[in-house]
Amino acid sequence: MIVEYIRYELKQHQPHDLITAYRQAGLQLQAAPQCLGYELSHCVEEPSSLTLRILWTSTDDHLQGFRKGPHFPPFLAAIRPFIGEIAEMRHYETTDVQWQR
Repeated sequence: MIVEYIRYELKQHQPHDLITAYRQAGLQLQAAPQCLGYELSHCVEEPSSLTLRILWTSTDDHLQGFRKGPHFPPFLAAIRPFIGEIAEMRHYETTDVQWQR
C-alpha cells in the first residue's frame, strides 16, 4: 500500500470550494479499484491549508492504472481549478510505527 498526500495552500479559492470539488471527485476514487480509501483534512491553525490523503494499492497502480483509466478524466475535471494551489503532491510508504485507537 502507498499513501499519497496532496497539500493545498488556497489563495484563489475558499476551503468550501475544494471540499465541494472533492465530494464530486471522490466518487471517481471510490469507483477506482486502485484506490483503497481517502480523506480530506482541513487545517485548524491555517484555514487556507487542506491535505488530501489517498491510499493506493501501489504507486504504479496509481500512476499507470488510475491515471490512464476511465475514472481519471472526471476526477481531474472536478479538481482542475485547484491544481495551481497544490503545494506538495508525493507518495509515501508506511512504516511499522503507527497506532490508532
